Amino acid sequence: MSDLYDTDVLTWSERQTALLRRVAAGERVNDPDLDWPNIIEEVQSVGRSDLDAVESWLTQAFLHDLKAEAWPSSREVAHWRAEARLFRRQAKRRFTESMRWRIDLAGLYSDALAGLPESMDGQAPLPVAPTCAVTLDELL
Repeated sequence: MSDLYDTDVLTWSERQTALLRRVAAGERVNDPDLDWPNIIEEVQSVGRSDLDAVESWLTQAFLHDLKAEAWPSSREVAHWRAEARLFRRQAKRRFTESMRWRIDLAGLYSDALAGLPESMDGQAPLPVAPTCAVTLDELL
């Protein structure tokens, strides 16, 4: 069954789902057909993917707000601010309290700083805060 996981994850997931439904209904199934190592890995990845998505949206929100601060006279400022609001809203929709202690806001801000362009329309950026000045609650 692990070979199928590596070659056709869709078929693997459909078969594993069917087997797990049978187990949940009280039916005994051939245990070797259940690919426990990969089932466990997939269940764990579900939560991780939500956390990754929230962190990505927060980083993008920081980056767009930083661009608006660094180039305040750019004609793109309204667009960047709108994008930042959208990214924060998406993050808020997926955010759960269990993520609060896993999100490294300072690290995400640092990543966004690293993503700032060196120039925009031939102009260097104005200075921006070197460290994150908002809390997670304020950001969301």
